[in-house]
Amino acid sequence: MVKEKNNPVERKQEKPGFGHDLVLYNDDIHSFDFVIETLMEVCEHEHLQAEQCAFIAHHNGRCPVKSGQLSDLKPKLDEMTRRGLSVSIESV
Repeated sequence: MVKEKNNPVERKQEKPGFGHDLVLYNDDIHSFDFVIETLMEVCEHEHLQAEQCAFIAHHNGRCPVKSGQLSDLKPKLDEMTRRGLSVSIESV
């Protein structure tokens, strides 16, 4: 008799206190420099990280740029939206 292994369903492990992602979407309006500058100012990214996020959003259509609690991400969403960028907050 052959025993089958039960593979437990993998569950996404949540990071404590990080239940949401701020997601940046690609657009054909804003320059890379503008997006990079905004990520550095609003999300407190280093230049390299901001540059990488901008390129990922450009090539994949979207990039999670910040994780955290909804109350922490909402002001960042509002400021990035005010600057004309397409962003949303998603539950993870």
